[in-house]
Amino acid sequence: MTTTSVADIIGWHHTAFGRLDGETVESLVRTAGRGAIADAGLEAAEIDEIFVGHYNGGLSPLTFTASLALEVDASLRFKPATRVENACATGSAAVLQGVRAIASGQARRVLVIGVEKMTHATSTDVGRSLLGADYDRAGTDSPVGFAELFAAIAERYFAVYGDRSHTLAAIAAKNHRHGVDNPYAQLRKDLGFEFCNTVSERNPLVAGPLRRTDCSPISDGAAALVLSAPDASPKDSPSVALRAMAQRNDFLPMGRRDLTAFEAGKAAWDDVLLRTGLSVWDLDLLEVHDCFTIAELIEYEMLGLCEQGRGHVAIDEGWTAKDGKLPVNPSGGLKSKGHPIGATGVSQHVLAAMQLTGTAAGMQVPGATLAGVFNMGGTAVANYASILERVS
Repeated sequence: MTTTSVADIIGWHHTAFGRLDGETVESLVRTAGRGAIADAGLEAAEIDEIFVGHYNGGLSPLTFTASLALEVDASLRFKPATRVENACATGSAAVLQGVRAIASGQARRVLVIGVEKMTHATSTDVGRSLLGADYDRAGTDSPVGFAELFAAIAERYFAVYGDRSHTLAAIAAKNHRHGVDNPYAQLRKDLGFEFCNTVSERNPLVAGPLRRTDCSPISDGAAALVLSAPDASPKDSPSVALRAMAQRNDFLPMGRRDLTAFEAGKAAWDDVLLRTGLSVWDLDLLEVHDCFTIAELIEYEMLGLCEQGRGHVAIDEGWTAKDGKLPVNPSGGLKSKGHPIGATGVSQHVLAAMQLTGTAAGMQVPGATLAGVFNMGGTAVANYASILERVS
């Protein structure tokens, strides 16, 4: 197969996501980085540059974390290492910096690590940290944080297109069902549609129409991958071509945007489809940013599965289930897998690569050769889209 590639993904590692009380940012970086280099079949000395995706936002007192990656192996000393941050898209921002380092010719092999430690903080501290990524609420306190922002998005969507609470419940149920088969997932329980669709003591309203099952959990975890220039990829091991990757940003104030359409996300997505000559229906699976179920619903429309306002059709018709015509989040997504901020975008690329190399075990979509990834920061402010393809 002849495949154009901006970089190849030649190795990866993924820690468990969840409440990892015995771990620190440093230990997670060390574990993920070592695992990815070993999986690539490289010596650490063969890495030319390192990018660490770490949001932090006050969650950890140490904010200068790039050189923690040198603790992966002593031979990484003196390698350039840079911390990258772009809200909930921090992980993909780090991946893109790795791609650019290779494209510029400054590096042949790049280690990318995404990491976050969150569960030690109180809900108010986490809420305050995440609201640092919002124009209007930065510096304020909220125990529910970004949930109130996505609740406003849901309320606006419902006002325009009708109440879709049952659709959000169906998305949550689908992702929890998928997450059962993900060994890295934080929440590995099939909750069922009725539980997700019913407000109860165990599933209370969190903000606006959003129930607990509509919200991704607070998580710790890390993921890492090794990028290679295509002509430097090992010939005797499976690799995945990163065919195209794009970033588009939108205005930060929510009042300057249509809350029912992720327009900058669509611009990024349209760019990677144009550059690869593909349509969304050429893909075998998608890993998308379902920080809240309303986000996945709008992304069905943004990615071209349905017309605007008609995203419910994709879930109602079973298109996005693992055995549907275009599985979305066969990993369980952020909703089930967890959402350690800096690790999320790297995790999405790792899980897509696993699918394309047939190593996703119970998550596997049979015969997958093409995958799409969409990761966003803030309320669809920083948007990253990728197309990945199996090459060997």
